[in-house]
This record gives sequence, C-alpha cells and structure tokens, in this order.
Amino acid sequence: MRRFASLILIATLSVAAALAASAGPPSHDFFTTKDGVKIHYMQSGTSGSYVVLIHGYTGSAEGNWYRNGVAEKLSENHRVVAIDCRNHGRSDKPTPGGPGKAEDVIELMDHLKIAKAHIHGYSMGGGITGTLLATNPQRFITASFGGSGVPETDEELRKRAAAMDKEGVDPQEAEASKNLRIRNAMDNGKTKEEAEKLASQPPAPRPAAARPAAGAPARPPLDLTKVTIPVLAINGELDRPHAKTARMYRELNNFQNIVLPGKSHLTAIAAPYIPKEYPEGLARFINANDK
Repeated sequence: MRRFASLILIATLSVAAALAASAGPPSHDFFTTKDGVKIHYMQSGTSGSYVVLIHGYTGSAEGNWYRNGVAEKLSENHRVVAIDCRNHGRSDKPTPGGPGKAEDVIELMDHLKIAKAHIHGYSMGGGITGTLLATNPQRFITASFGGSGVPETDEELRKRAAAMDKEGVDPQEAEASKNLRIRNAMDNGKTKEEAEKLASQPPAPRPAAARPAAGAPARPPLDLTKVTIPVLAINGELDRPHAKTARMYRELNNFQNIVLPGKSHLTAIAAPYIPKEYPEGLARFINANDK
C-alpha cells in the first residue's frame, strides 16, 4: 500500500514538474539565414507537437505572443516557437521598416529540425502564413490566421463581402496603437522617454519599404480548394472579418472562424485588451486537430 502511495506521489510530482517547466520563462536564441540575416526566436513548452507563431508588422515575438498569454496557453500542451521576423524585434534589420520574409520561417523550422507544425500568423504574419501554405503546404499540421485571412480575388465578390462587415472603431484602438509604437521604437534602440515622445506624435504613414515595390513579384496564388488541412481564422468584429474570410468559408474543406465581439485590429491581440477567447480558441483548435 505504501509502495502504491509512493508511486502516486512520484507521478504527481512528475506531472507538476512538467507543468512548471512548460510555464517557465521562454528561451531566447538566434540563427543565421542563408542570406546572412541573424534571426531571433523564442521557445517555450516541453512536449507535444510544434506551434510556430509569426507576429504582425512592427510587432515582435515577445509582444505579439508572450506578453498577452497566447504562447503561455499554447505551451501547456505544445512546443511553441515564435520568430522575430527580419526587420523586427531583436532580429537583424537589413531594411529598417521593412516586412518579414516567409523563407525565414522555413529556415527556422529546418534549423530546429521541425518537419511539420501548426503555423499561426497575425496580420503580416497571416500573409506570411498564406504564402507558406501556397509554397510549402507539406510543412503544416494546421494553418491559422489572426487579424487576417485570404481575401476574395474577384472585385465584385470582394465588395459583397466588405458590405457585410460592421462599421465602427474600438475606442481602445488608439491607445493600443500608441503602446505598439512605443514598444517598436524601443525595439529599435530608443529609450523609453524617446519612444514615448515619438508615440505622442501622429502615426507616420507605413514605410514604403514595407509595401510591395513596383514590379515586385506578386504573392504566390493559393488554391484553397486543394487545402486539406484544418484552417482557422480569428478576427475582431470591427476588423473586416467577412472581407477576410468569405472566400475561406466558400472554398476550404475544413474551416473554422472566430469573430471577437467589439474588437478591432490591435485590441484583438495586444495586451491588456486581448479577450480570453483568442488564446483559448486557438488552443482549442490546435488541440482538436493535433497529430
């Protein structure tokens, strides 16, 4: 009887230790891409399949996933890898103000010997996820889009979808935008005081380096009818969710959609505005479709 009780105690302590490890602080590491760019990434979780997270424009792995509880929730059952895209966060910035690059995600997965993963991207990261789904579908267990989706290619269908979206702005969006600009300035070497002074000014237009240059190759075409893996979209109610997902509803074989009431582009994801349904809904989707 004592031996049985001891075994139960050992098992309980082992589970507790595993949970503590998964809830511990994330690691910070770097690797260098084939074109010589040093990329920073974060990891957490000790078991389960991999989840690769790709942040939005001017965001970072830490800000987009670790400060708001998303990575913590996913780390309960999975090994989480969050990339700082080039030109962002702690990664090299060969084109300051420029976008991330889809190929860097594949190189990171190769570096960590990740054959397949649940890949989730927010905003710019959702665009990268779509590119990867078109070019490297074999690397996905599931695909999920936050603050993004796969819009219509037909102009008339695009107008119909947009007409279904609710008008309005979350009153907390401006505050969330200011906080993001402060963090982005600090990530780019400004002191907190300098960053706050910059953020008090009107937002600057999106840098030309972040927009497709004239003559730049178009994003690779994505045939949703051939996508067989489960796909999820999470968007704020005030962030054009219908325009982003109408085509996905129509063409995907296995699609789920989450619309966050009252939330807009930044308040859907940024701490402290993010609703619990974002991390919980994403974790629920990944857990239900795990391999």
